[in-house]
Amino acid sequence: MPARRDIRLVALSITLIGFLGTPGAGLGEAFLFPSEGPLWPPVLSATAIPLPDVEILHPLEGPSLPLDEDQVVDLTRDPWAEAFALSPGEAVALPQYPVEVNGSVERFLERFQTSPRREVVGRWLDRSSRYLDMIRQVFRKKGLPEDLAFTAMIESGFNPLAVSRAGAKGLWQFMERTGRRYGLRVDRWVDERLDPEKSTEAAAEYLKDLFGQFGHWFLAQAAYNAGEVKVARAVERARSNDFWTIARGRWLREETKQFVPQIQAAALIGREPERYGFQVSPEEPLAYEVVSVPFSVELKQLAALAGLPADALKYLNPELRRGVTPPGGPYALKVPTGTGSSVSEALDRLSAELAEASRRAAKRVAKPPASSPGPRVHVVKPRDTLSDIAKRYGVSVSELIRLNGLDPEATIYPGDKIRVTASVLLSEREPAW
Repeated sequence: MPARRDIRLVALSITLIGFLGTPGAGLGEAFLFPSEGPLWPPVLSATAIPLPDVEILHPLEGPSLPLDEDQVVDLTRDPWAEAFALSPGEAVALPQYPVEVNGSVERFLERFQTSPRREVVGRWLDRSSRYLDMIRQVFRKKGLPEDLAFTAMIESGFNPLAVSRAGAKGLWQFMERTGRRYGLRVDRWVDERLDPEKSTEAAAEYLKDLFGQFGHWFLAQAAYNAGEVKVARAVERARSNDFWTIARGRWLREETKQFVPQIQAAALIGREPERYGFQVSPEEPLAYEVVSVPFSVELKQLAALAGLPADALKYLNPELRRGVTPPGGPYALKVPTGTGSSVSEALDRLSAELAEASRRAAKRVAKPPASSPGPRVHVVKPRDTLSDIAKRYGVSVSELIRLNGLDPEATIYPGDKIRVTASVLLSEREPAW
C-alpha cells in the first residue's frame, strides 16, 4: 500500500510539473492568468486535465487565437523565441491587445467624441497615419500586440516633439534616465527620445519587460505611466493583479487610473474611427533616405547646398538638439526620399569648401620667416579702441579678442600690449610694465 500511495504522489507531481512548466498550457476553462484577454504566448490548444489544488486568481475564457497570415512572426529573429524554446522558423500567432468596455472606458469614449476634445482626437488620428505603420512593424517584429501603438496616442498624441511638464519627451514620453536605460542617446548633441523609430524600439523593449514583470498589458501600461515600483506596490497592497480592481482603490494616482481606460478608448476609436464619427484625413507615412555624414555639419547649410527647404533636414532629424550633426564620427542623417544623391553631392562641395577654408586659415596663422622680426605686438595708445587696432592690422575684432584671451566687454588701457598675430602661444593681455 505505501508503494501504491508513492506512485500516486509521483504521478500527481508529474502532472503539476507539466502544467506549470508549459507556457500557455490550459486547465479546462481556468488559467492562472488575468482575465482581460489572451497573453503571450497565445493559447494554441486547451487540454482538459483535473484542476490542481491552487488558487485561481482570474479565470480566462475564450477560444484559441486564429493563426492568420498577417499575424505570423518569424521567430528566428524574435528575441522571445529562446525564452519559450521554440524551434527556429516556427511561427505562432501574435498576441492580441485586450480591450474591455466598462464604465471607465465608456466615459472616455464619450469624452473623446465631445467637443472640444473631439477636435484634439481628430488631429491625433490624422497624425497617427504618419507613424502607425512604423510602430506596428516594430511591435510585430518584437512579438507584441500591434494595438499597443495606441499607448503613444495617449502619451503624446503621436507628436514626436511633445514635452511634458516633468521633462518627458517624444512620441513615447521617455524620461531621460529611462531612455538611457533602454539604449537611447541623450547628451548635449543628440536626444534620441525625439527620434520616432529609435524611441519606438526602446518603448517596445520597455513594454515587453513590464509585461514580463506584471503578466498583463493593463498593468504593464499602468507601470509605463507610474513606474514599476508604484504598480508593484499597488498589486501587493490590493492583493490582486487585476487592474480594474486596483484602480477602484487608493493605491494609484488618478492619472494612472485614467491612463489605461484612455488607451482602451483610443484603441477602439483607432480601429474603427468612422463608427465613432471621425473622418480621418491621413498624413503621409514617415519616409526618408539615410546619408552618412562624416563630419559635423549644420543642417541649414547642408539643406541650402542641396537645394532643400531650410527646415527639411531638421524636420526629419528632430533628435539633433543644436541643428548640427554630432562630432566624433559619422552620423546617419535622414533626408527626404529622392534627395540622397543631391545631399551627398552637397556634402562633397561642403567638404571641399571646408578644406579650402582650413588651408587659408593655416596660411594666415603660419609662423613668419626667420628674417621676420617676430610676432607683432601693438602698444595701446590713448583713445585706441580694439576696432581701430583691428583695422590697422587687417584682422577682425573677434580675432583680437581670441588672440589675447580678452572678455568681449573688456576695456583696454594705454600701455597695454595687444598681440595682432597668432605666431606664438597667447596669454592674457600684458600690461606695459
